[in-house]
Amino acid sequence: MTPDAFSRALNGYRAFSSIELAKIADLFQSDIHWIITGEPDPHRLLLAARHEFDPSTGKRSNPGRDGDADELRNVELAYRQAFSGDGLPDVLPRAPSELRKVLGDDFIRPFVERLESRLGVDVVRIAGVSTGYSFRFGARHVMVIPAMGNWFRENWSIAHELGHLALGHHVDGASAHTLDRHEAEANAFAAELLLPGAAVRAMDWTTIDAAGLALRVWQLGVSTDAIAKRLEAQRIKATPLIGEWAIQPTQRLLRLHWSGAVSHPDPITQRMEQAAIRKFPSGLVEAHVKLIASGDIGSGTLAWMLEVDRETLDVDAPALPALPDSEYIAEALGL
Repeated sequence: MTPDAFSRALNGYRAFSSIELAKIADLFQSDIHWIITGEPDPHRLLLAARHEFDPSTGKRSNPGRDGDADELRNVELAYRQAFSGDGLPDVLPRAPSELRKVLGDDFIRPFVERLESRLGVDVVRIAGVSTGYSFRFGARHVMVIPAMGNWFRENWSIAHELGHLALGHHVDGASAHTLDRHEAEANAFAAELLLPGAAVRAMDWTTIDAAGLALRVWQLGVSTDAIAKRLEAQRIKATPLIGEWAIQPTQRLLRLHWSGAVSHPDPITQRMEQAAIRKFPSGLVEAHVKLIASGDIGSGTLAWMLEVDRETLDVDAPALPALPDSEYIAEALGL
């Protein structure tokens, strides 16, 4: 904008155009609804995410957020096309112990399935994001986790995002201090959900050998580093062996010392493969199929979800009406 046009717009002698408002919002990374109305957009998606913690600075950050933006927008579009966004989701239990009761004692391996079937929490797994995210869309709780094959990191990300959802951390305009507190609370929630303090304290950690540690890693579904940090936080005395394995790859411990590693098919590899599979909730996919069949939406988003070519996607869709020729359009527009 020229300085004169900008001055006249600020003084009420000229209105900002739509494209100018959009560019201003983009420049300041602000919400265009807020710029126009002064109120937060009631339909804007509020995301919570798992952050990395730097012990040297004591700060948390999400360095991959900008790179994740496109994929998150695609996920949001899939939900906006399929559902109305009206209503509020059911309130989740705030206590990890209550959630464990709902999920069942053996929830670690079928974690995703239990979340969807028993708590109504949608889980999206895609390779295009660097960390876990969560949001609420109308009556739905949703989390997006990276498909990386690292099943123990995936379990922690799911538990962390479940903490954000259960504790109501999806708020607009939260300060940096509040966001940092939310991250700490979500981490504590995940630790108590996956490694309950009472259960961990009841275990013998002073005489455990490598084989015993490998078995617990497999059953608990967490990394050796997570176990070491949890024991330290609970001030539980443990053998130096745990600290030695905490700085090594968890998979190495399992390959060398877990008895199940020698069985066929290889369960460690199977578990890795399961954590790398692209996944969208069946309810979301089914909603898209029905809307495509009714002619309400196109098939592009469904093809993206299924990661297939749109042209080869065989779905029931109504035939498109023939488009009028250019002369008819020109006449109708008075050209």
